[in-house]
Amino acid sequence: MEGFSQLRVYREVLFVSSAKRPDVVRPSGREADQLREIRLTRDYTRHAEGSVLVEFGDTKVLCNASVEAGVPRWLRGKNQGWVTAEYGMLPRATHTRSGREATRGKQGGRTLEIQRLIGRSLRAAVNLKKLGEFTITVDCDVIQADGGTRTAAITGGCVALIDAIRYLQREKKIKADPFKQLVSAISVGIYKGVPVLDLDYPEDSKADTDLNVVMTESGELIEVQGTAEAGAFTRAELNDMLDLAEKAGDALRDHQREALGIRG
Repeated sequence: MEGFSQLRVYREVLFVSSAKRPDVVRPSGREADQLREIRLTRDYTRHAEGSVLVEFGDTKVLCNASVEAGVPRWLRGKNQGWVTAEYGMLPRATHTRSGREATRGKQGGRTLEIQRLIGRSLRAAVNLKKLGEFTITVDCDVIQADGGTRTAAITGGCVALIDAIRYLQREKKIKADPFKQLVSAISVGIYKGVPVLDLDYPEDSKADTDLNVVMTESGELIEVQGTAEAGAFTRAELNDMLDLAEKAGDALRDHQREALGIRG
């Protein structure tokens, strides 16, 4: 796609310790601590102030960040901005067609949960008081789903959000830089008794435990969502999963920096 700014593809093994990680055959053939191929393509659409196609393997999410003058009613007069998110899946993003939520007349509980998570996560990247009375809405539309759509949306949405902030600065609509830190997210889980990183759909659908971890650039945790699907997990297993997520966070932020042209 001519003119697009695209991050090169990575397929990384973050760390391997055979003494600690028993052999597990993943459907994708990846190591237990191996990310899928990651792509971040900026300027994917013409009109949005920030537009990124994020790909975690076969999961593809379009993240468009739109700038609007004004803030929600409850923030008016407080001289600060707002960042929010919306999330949706195209009807044929999955193996079988799902009806559009607009046709049903309301959003489902899963959709509301995910978009609130994305919004909370992205607000951690911004100093809202320096944003002025602008609202940035990050629309995350899943084009193709193969597990990890919410974590991909957060990782790509952060890049789109920063591009929207840069637009406000270029247009001299704000004076200070409201960008604080990169935010990224990754899924981890226990698959066939082994902690694994970045679950795709075949793993996610059969995982004993599924965990989504959202982190700041400094490695602090924004949110940890975890559920024991097929059996309780131990504190040691939780620590193993968080260790995997922490290592992946470093790699994901490197991808974000390269996509944005940020050094260091």
